[in-house]
Amino acid sequence: MGPVRIEQLEYIAAVTRLGSLRRAAEALHVSQPALSETVRNLERELGVDILDRRRSGARISAAGRELLPHIIGVLDAVDTLRRAADDQHRTTRMIRLGTVNAATVPLLVPTVQAFRSAHPETQVEITGGQQADIHRELLEGSLDLGLVNYLQGDDKPPGLQTTELLRGRPVVCVRSDSRLAALGAVSVDDLLEEPLIVMRSGYVMHRYVHRLLEGRNPTFSYSTDGAEMGKLMVAEGLGATVLPDFSVSGDPLERSGIITHRPLKGEVPAVLMVIQRPLSAATTKAARELHAIFVRSAAAYAVAASARTRSLGA
Repeated sequence: MGPVRIEQLEYIAAVTRLGSLRRAAEALHVSQPALSETVRNLERELGVDILDRRRSGARISAAGRELLPHIIGVLDAVDTLRRAADDQHRTTRMIRLGTVNAATVPLLVPTVQAFRSAHPETQVEITGGQQADIHRELLEGSLDLGLVNYLQGDDKPPGLQTTELLRGRPVVCVRSDSRLAALGAVSVDDLLEEPLIVMRSGYVMHRYVHRLLEGRNPTFSYSTDGAEMGKLMVAEGLGATVLPDFSVSGDPLERSGIITHRPLKGEVPAVLMVIQRPLSAATTKAARELHAIFVRSAAAYAVAASARTRSLGA
């Protein structure tokens, strides 16, 4: 028996639905002889007369009626497959990425630029949020990928695949002309003497600063959402903030000499920037490729940051 083609089954269904070869041929925009020959080929392959051909026209035979539910089942399955493929095609044209903004400029921007060069027709939707919100949306399926921070030793949530991108340390981000910029390292006492820009509750750096200050209050403090706004406020001379070093090093404001960073005195934990995706959901090819570019971009960033550190040390 030769292979059965979907086209042959579609022709049989059309003849059955419309009641004649002529009407089926008109509806399918093929010639009646071509349609008839296609059906005959199927009958030869199956060894069954599917149509009962008479002078008054062709009708489905008794044997054909027995096969019809199977034919319709195959066509329904093919239609489901086509819809699924179409849905997948549409979803791969949009990747949804959530970020806590702690590495937006140094890591996210060059990564998205590289992805856009390789996939110019795929859109990347980037939304900012707190870690808990990003975790929830990843598990619900409303995000494909998430960029979040952890302090060394933090537990990772179940249900998510976590890949470490960057490992840094908390530093004090200050204006280059500020008093703190003249110090080799900043103590908690030094920090408390300056207006302090603190990440809002829900961010890793908020938790770290609360632990660092041990209940002591700065002379004045601001609360803000995300590292990018914090760096802008520092650049405007409103105070200092505590961020991961990888959020400051390589930032345009740092490259232009407006802001800089200084280490904190004493022992500080590592800060990890990771990328996460759901374990339970099928990841689109485009999301997997963006994930891979993040990993490569992070490796390149780490090499460049190490070179900058060695240059400053020299």
